[in-house]
Amino acid sequence: MSVPHTYLNGRILPATDATLSLADAGFVSGATIVDNARTYGGTLFRWAEHLSRFRRDCERCFVPLLASDDELTRLAGELLAHNRPLAGMQDLHVVTVATPGPPGGSPTLAMSTYPIRVERYRPFFTDGVTLAVVGTQSFKPYDLLTASVKHRSRLHWHIAERAVAAKHPGAVPVVLNHGVGDTAIGAIAAVHADGTLLLPPPELVQDSISLKVLTELTGRSRVERFSWWSDDVVELLLTGTGFGVASVKTVHHGDTRTFDWPGPMYRRLAKAWSELVGVDYEKQFTEVP
Repeated sequence: MSVPHTYLNGRILPATDATLSLADAGFVSGATIVDNARTYGGTLFRWAEHLSRFRRDCERCFVPLLASDDELTRLAGELLAHNRPLAGMQDLHVVTVATPGPPGGSPTLAMSTYPIRVERYRPFFTDGVTLAVVGTQSFKPYDLLTASVKHRSRLHWHIAERAVAAKHPGAVPVVLNHGVGDTAIGAIAAVHADGTLLLPPPELVQDSISLKVLTELTGRSRVERFSWWSDDVVELLLTGTGFGVASVKTVHHGDTRTFDWPGPMYRRLAKAWSELVGVDYEKQFTEVP
C-alpha cells in the first residue's frame, strides 16, 4: 500500500522513513522556521506570498535556505500529486520547515503534507468561534525575535492550549502581546460599527497572509488597537490558513462577551472568500461525508 511522501534534504521519500538527527539545531535550540500553506480544490492558495514570508523569516533568523522558489514550488507540486490521491482527493496543508541543521553539517529543509483538519475546525462553522485569553507573552518590535516571525519555538502556545482546555473546552487560546490578542491558528480582526475592518498592529502579532486576504476582500480597513468590549466593535473575526475566515461568538477575558453570530460582515466575507478560491470552504467543514 502506498504511503504519503515527504521531502527531506534533497530526497523525496516515504514519510515513515524521514528522520532527523537529534543534534539538529531544530531540536537542540528550537531554531526552526516554518510555513503552513493549503490547497483549495487541489491548488495552493497564495503560495508566492507564503514563499516570500518563509524566505524573509529564514533570512531574519540566520537559517540558511538554499533552495530557490522554483525548486520549492516543484517539490510542493510533486508531493501534492502523490499525496492528494491517498487522502481521497481532500485538500491538504503543505508544511515547509528549515533549520540550521546539526553542528558542522548542512542546513535542514523538509516539506510534508497533511489533510485539512475538518473535525478541528467544524465547530467554528456550526457553533461559532470561542476565544479565551489565557495570559501574556510580550514581544517588542526591536526584540531579537519579533512577534511576526513564523517559527516552531512555540512553547508558550503549548502552555496556552493546556491552560485553556480545562476551563473553556473547545475555546481557541488567546495570548496578549502588550494588550493585543493573537492565536496560534489565526489572526483576530474586528468590525467597527461603521463597517471598517480593524486590524491589529502588525508588529505585535504573527504575520498573517489570511489577514491580508480579508483586507483585500473588505476594501475598508485600518490598523487600530481595538477593544473587544467597545460598543463600536460589532463583530470579531478569526482568520487563518487552515479554515479561511470564521465568526467569533464568545470571548472570555475575565468577563464574557457574546456577539450576534454569524455577523453580516462575516457572511459577506465568507461568500467573497469562497468565490476567490473557487470552493465553498464552509461546506468542507460542515458537510459530513
